[in-house]
Amino acid sequence: MKVTTSSLYFDPPTLAFVIGAGRLTLRTSLHGMLSNLEFETETSAALGSTSARRDRLRGTEATNMDGVTFSDGQLSCAGKDWNEIPRKLAERYGSKARRVDLSYNELITLKNIELFKECEELILDNNSLGDDTVFPALPNLTILTLNKNRISDTEGFLSQVKQLYPKLNYLSLLGNEACPNELVLKDEDDYTRYRYYVLYHLPRLKFLDSRATTKAEIAEAQRVGKFMKVVTVSQDEMYEGEFPAEDNKPSEFHPLPTQSRDASAHRGTIGTCKYVYYGRHSEGNRFIRNNDL
Repeated sequence: MKVTTSSLYFDPPTLAFVIGAGRLTLRTSLHGMLSNLEFETETSAALGSTSARRDRLRGTEATNMDGVTFSDGQLSCAGKDWNEIPRKLAERYGSKARRVDLSYNELITLKNIELFKECEELILDNNSLGDDTVFPALPNLTILTLNKNRISDTEGFLSQVKQLYPKLNYLSLLGNEACPNELVLKDEDDYTRYRYYVLYHLPRLKFLDSRATTKAEIAEAQRVGKFMKVVTVSQDEMYEGEFPAEDNKPSEFHPLPTQSRDASAHRGTIGTCKYVYYGRHSEGNRFIRNNDL
């Protein structure tokens, strides 16, 4: 006997239910010695194989190794407390990564970054990169963020960037000494002069720091930008020479006596003053008449 419908059929010794895209099969042997419950979802398997095949074609298989995440061309290495990028990591993902996030580390050098030849976006926020940093050539780089680092030499930094990154259109230097603070400004025009100076050297920028550039701003930067260099002074330079260098020679001055005196050896005097003040020359007496007394 066999009963068949569009979604259910019964065929001893096999009982099968067809549910949507999945197939639930219950098989029972004639001797009752074996029972097997099998569930397979054909739709999810098909989707999984398609996604894996697409990732393999792109070379962007999702991986997570030692807290480093790589997926769809994006490499995240934030918060690893690195002083430099590990070479093995750069060799493994250098040809695949299009976006590299190295924020919240302790980077003092960009060694091995040059292996990321396909990198288009480089995030270096909250590191310790200073004026002595040598930036590697990345011909495809379009976005560079260096917020909260230790860059103070604007001219030296821009001389590297404009030669190494010809496609750069987004740059952010907020939180560096080279970038005047927009929130706390000693001179309101400092930030405007800074923008003109940067756009004079990098006229292709579409976005600088926290706002987009305009055609009028770029035109004005080309006219006056080379005269708008903002000189920034670090705290160390500001107080340099103000305080003399300490030496081991003991000081000749002491704020307090080295030895305490006996209470009986005081230098005060007690006596009677011969001068008696009657108030005749007091300033207040000029406004008091005799009839007011």
